[in-house]
Amino acid sequence: MKFSKNLAFLLLLFAVYWSYKSLMPDYEKDEDAPVAEFSTDRALIHVKNLSKEPHGVGFPGHSRTRSYIISELKKLGLETSVQEGYILGDNASLTKAINILVRVKGSGNGKALMLMSHYDSHPHSSFGASDAGSGVATILEALRAFLSSSTTPKNDIIALFSDAEELGLNGAKLFVDQHPWAKDIGIVLNFEARGSGGPSYMLVETNRGNARLIDEFKKANPKFPVANSLAYSIYKMLPNDTDLTVFREDADIDGFNFAFIDDHYDYHTALDRYDRLDRNTLSHQGSYIMPLLAHFSNSDVTYLKSLDDLIYINLPFFGLITYPFEWIFPMLWIIVFLFTGLLVFGFRKKLVSGKGVLLGVLPALIALLVNGLFGYFAWKAIIWWYPGFKDVLHGFTYNGHTYILIYVLLSCAVCFWVYHRFRRIKTPDMLVFPIFLWILICWAVALYLEGASFFSLPVFGVLAAFFVILKQEKPNPFLLVFLGLPAIFIYAPFVKMFPVGLGLKMLLTTTLFTTLLFFLLLPFIGQLKNKQRFAYLSLFLFALFSISGHIQSDFDEKNPKPSSLLYTYNQDTDQSLWATYDHVLIDWNKQYLGKNKKMKDTDSYKTIPSKYGIDFTYMGEAPKKDIALPLIDTVRDTVVGNERILEICFTPKRDINRLDIYTNPIHLNSAKINNIPMSNYFLEKRKTRLVTHYVSDNDYTELGISFPKDSLLELTFYEASNDLLTNTLFTVPERPKTSIPMPFVLNDAILTIKTVKFE
Repeated sequence: MKFSKNLAFLLLLFAVYWSYKSLMPDYEKDEDAPVAEFSTDRALIHVKNLSKEPHGVGFPGHSRTRSYIISELKKLGLETSVQEGYILGDNASLTKAINILVRVKGSGNGKALMLMSHYDSHPHSSFGASDAGSGVATILEALRAFLSSSTTPKNDIIALFSDAEELGLNGAKLFVDQHPWAKDIGIVLNFEARGSGGPSYMLVETNRGNARLIDEFKKANPKFPVANSLAYSIYKMLPNDTDLTVFREDADIDGFNFAFIDDHYDYHTALDRYDRLDRNTLSHQGSYIMPLLAHFSNSDVTYLKSLDDLIYINLPFFGLITYPFEWIFPMLWIIVFLFTGLLVFGFRKKLVSGKGVLLGVLPALIALLVNGLFGYFAWKAIIWWYPGFKDVLHGFTYNGHTYILIYVLLSCAVCFWVYHRFRRIKTPDMLVFPIFLWILICWAVALYLEGASFFSLPVFGVLAAFFVILKQEKPNPFLLVFLGLPAIFIYAPFVKMFPVGLGLKMLLTTTLFTTLLFFLLLPFIGQLKNKQRFAYLSLFLFALFSISGHIQSDFDEKNPKPSSLLYTYNQDTDQSLWATYDHVLIDWNKQYLGKNKKMKDTDSYKTIPSKYGIDFTYMGEAPKKDIALPLIDTVRDTVVGNERILEICFTPKRDINRLDIYTNPIHLNSAKINNIPMSNYFLEKRKTRLVTHYVSDNDYTELGISFPKDSLLELTFYEASNDLLTNTLFTVPERPKTSIPMPFVLNDAILTIKTVKFE
């Protein structure tokens, strides 16, 4: 029997492994694949060519990347068009977006299928291999394979390679708001990335219910669907948007996002390169696009709206499991009925006792409390011990996967140890409170997070195991593991997903999911007599991987430290300063900032925007350089009634990449940028930031403002160029190979500041 339990435990561990392994295909060289099939190797050629250099909007590589895409589309015999124009995003970012479009004519007159990805990389240092060179490559290869089959689709197929996604979804907005083809779109398939590896998650974008979209997705039958309605519900609540969001919000067009989020440390960095893109991940994108392209190009995509929602979750061997929201509460009532019946049966047969049940509360609460505290303080402890990690702004370090494993092992050690200490509690008594807790969780998500209601599915498994334990003195361990498989297949991926996608500050979810999963496996684990040994083993592995994590904590050429340096010149004070966002300086920028502590001057620079809202950490005096200053010309200044109207032209006198304009706290009646009106909603909700213009071709910026005539207006212009390391006025050396430009902030920049007052 002991051998059987050990073997069953190994089976349990294999199930955990398979819950991850089965999520996506294994890459195999396929450059010789049939011409009508998707080839990962052929797609990789595109990724390599698309990521030779950074290619954000306004950077030299941007036009070269666009030219490559157009040339590849022409090779396929497709007529290519370009849509160009200024567009003001909802976040008040102004860009000149240049979209690339092709259309494959179908035999019918129904709505069209759109394939979409963006081709701009994040400024200023990202090579964009994954984000979103992988998406562009996936579409190019899919179009080639589809056209090679010489089949005529029923629906038109439109491919949009959007621009300026990284700057506010501006290319997508330009298409939706201004292109005549927008009205023809029935559904959109959008390919994205937020890292450089891992499975690609399917996320639905819709203003209504998801039922018909999910049904059609199932009919397409992709081999490796990774999707769940919890991610669907959470995604709808988060501010994270993709190009597809514009289609949904501005045109009520539904669609699917396919995005991978693992290896998050590469996101928006100079490490987003061809060689770091996970080949399995690109294969996964290919496994989505081909069956979906075949299905939606030949099915009716006009009527995909639905008022109904489906719960869905992918499971190994079963694919995508779905059921309607209407089943949520009936299933919960069935669970309550079964649980109550088992309790009554247990008490009548004296297999369950009141005292034992009460004692069974203690180990569960202790395990939850201890592991919850470990998870809550995990990231704080990590950055206290390794302060350099503070400069990894998204919070997922190069050894982030090791930290996840560390806290999984620590949580397991706590659980095994606690239940060893309470080993005298009979397994049936021990199970009652954890099952009751899970029922409470299921009711809570049904009320407040409906998409997570598949949480109830593994509860049926643990109730069945509870029944087996009540009926059998020595239950079959393999049967108990089998009944725990739904819990493993559903919850094990969540242990990793949240900290990978949202940063190690989410390690609390790792420790809690590990503990709650442990509870669902208690029917089997409770039968183990050597829980203390498993606790020691988990603790030993915890120590071993902690040492490994410590060894991996140093920055090196493979895992370089993010760093930042800016030169700032304030025209108003005639003061030049070096500045950085770094919490831990390296020799490269320390030579300019020395050992200066945070200066009060940082307060006057807080308006420079950054994704994570951080300010300069250190500033130090810098020599004054002969920087060509912009021309700020007041073209019109007049009063009409109670309103003062200003028209200002900002003309750069050097090559710049962006212009940020701020005002003092003042009510603006109206504003327009390059003749594009700003929304009244934005003007009412904004604080001091007015607009960010990501400049192409060194264009000027025209600003029109109206405000109450008795008000004082101050306009502050932050003009920035990302050429600090190449500008001949400076002698800043290249970064060491052990460092990369810090993403998400203005970096490697020459920044000038000028305030103009209108009294």
